[in-house]
Amino acid sequence: AAVASPPIVPTLDRTQPPPAKPAPAVQTPIVRRPFSLTAPRVLVVGSSTGGPQALMSLVTEIGPVIDRVPVLITQHMPPTFTTILAEHLARSSRRPAGEAVDGEIVKPGRIYLAPGGRHMKVARHGTDTVIALDDGPPVNFCKPAVDPLFTSAIDVWHGGTLAVILTGMGSDGMRGGKDIVAAGGSV
Repeated sequence: AAVASPPIVPTLDRTQPPPAKPAPAVQTPIVRRPFSLTAPRVLVVGSSTGGPQALMSLVTEIGPVIDRVPVLITQHMPPTFTTILAEHLARSSRRPAGEAVDGEIVKPGRIYLAPGGRHMKVARHGTDTVIALDDGPPVNFCKPAVDPLFTSAIDVWHGGTLAVILTGMGSDGMRGGKDIVAAGGSV
């Protein structure tokens, strides 16, 4: 006859520490620095997916800002579409708006839109600030990209740069935004 084996009963090994419980997730708090004490001398805007609608809402509400400082916008968009977007921005803002032209002098009271397929930067030319269009490779997989505009704005306006990021899914504008804050501007 077969002899039945005793049932296997798990035993607790008292020589080993109990299994560790997962540590609660610690979130680093968002630290906001005070808004720049330097009055903005330019408004630079970056937007992507959903941007045209957000831009229409923005420019409709900021007319007095446009009158005081130049507004430069990079919207991730191919050529032809930026021409149409500029026309809509002009109607919504009731201010001059258009695709930026290489060498054009940047002035308050106007909205400059990066043309589709080209990066828009700004540069000093004597006492003037001018548009500098760049046909270089995509930045952050985008052309036009936000970071080239943001970074070049620091060279011209330093801590007087105010940046707005409206929409999007990628990281374009993040590096430039950090650089603006490091230079004393605000995002």
